[in-house]
Amino acid sequence: MKLTHDLVERNQSLLILLVILVVAVGGLVEIVPLSFQKSVTEPVSGLKPYTPLQLTGRDVYIREGCYNCHSQMVRPFRAEVERYGPYSVAGEFVYDHPFQWGSKRTGPDLHRVGGRYSDDWHRIHLTNPRDVVPESNMPAYGWLAKHPANEEDIRAKMTALRRVGVPYSDQDIEKSRDELKGKSDMDALIAYLQVLGTSVKRSN
Repeated sequence: MKLTHDLVERNQSLLILLVILVVAVGGLVEIVPLSFQKSVTEPVSGLKPYTPLQLTGRDVYIREGCYNCHSQMVRPFRAEVERYGPYSVAGEFVYDHPFQWGSKRTGPDLHRVGGRYSDDWHRIHLTNPRDVVPESNMPAYGWLAKHPANEEDIRAKMTALRRVGVPYSDQDIEKSRDELKGKSDMDALIAYLQVLGTSVKRSN
């Protein structure tokens, strides 16, 4: 049977199969080579794994849906770099599983927010955003200060991350719960925000 254009258009099953095949091959051709590029698989100079407090803060960030309004990717365009700082590179995110690049910017990009404001500023901003940014439409997260940081599963999280390449030592994992004692979800979230984008600043 000769495979003709007319035959493909009339046979839905064959058409679906060929579309899936073309998309799969095209995807592999684009994605697989990235797995062998050092700029994608190796950390930038100065990049450190998240501490237990920062890792817990990242979980709070994801749990509260912060990624719905804030991206963590500075695009390589002049206006972006002038506003946010050096553009994002894959090597900054090799320890993120999954990374939080995103595209939505109801609020500003947060990738280079680390170290830009004090812990107290972040605490006020999370408690009542309009106290520091009058035009903000972000909801208040003051209750995070009353919610204890989750220390129950931090060792399991760090162990799982080590399996996928994050260089945590046995000692890091063993003492992880101690770092979270007496800390709140707000403390953890602030610690996470304060480290975003700082690896590139340290290496420049």
